[in-house]
Amino acid sequence: MIGFLRGVLLQKSPQEILLDVGGVGYRVLVPISTFCHLGEKGAQAQLQVHTHVREDQLVLYGFGTTTELQLFEKLIAVSGVGPKVALGVLSGIEAEDLVHAIRANDVARLTRVPGVGKKTAERLILELKDKLASFHTESAAPQTSSPNRADLLSALANLGYSAAEADRAASEVLKVQPDAALGDLLRDALRVISRR
Repeated sequence: MIGFLRGVLLQKSPQEILLDVGGVGYRVLVPISTFCHLGEKGAQAQLQVHTHVREDQLVLYGFGTTTELQLFEKLIAVSGVGPKVALGVLSGIEAEDLVHAIRANDVARLTRVPGVGKKTAERLILELKDKLASFHTESAAPQTSSPNRADLLSALANLGYSAAEADRAASEVLKVQPDAALGDLLRDALRVISRR
């Protein structure tokens, strides 16, 4: 099983990267949070990896922190939550916010994550609350904690901005108004990027 990869980024998109490790290209699926903290093409990158094996395929899921990897593995252990949904959850909410929402029985926060309905949110809380009681999170990089950060980074990436541009703009606008609506944050982030 592959548990860790270090190499050169050959390709990069918000959900998938191609990593050259000693001349072998590994296609790795990643959450938005990891994507945003990777460098540009040609940069060195390292990932904690979960190798998912099924009868017909082998898929690698990569994470910038051990915390994200551990949360991913806890999520896929929940009945009805597969790797695709788990990756979507980690793309839609920061690790620290996910742990907090589950501990606080915050169904409303969890259902704001794309692809998570009320039943799935309730199942996550029921099956993970005790398992996350003493769980400690680590950040991939220092950043302002906001429930909208991952959504904002995702929106900017989908508009074609680089991870570095998106991260700088998100940090700047979230410093000023961490609890603003996503639409307002996106508008302000676009203004920040256009000023550079």
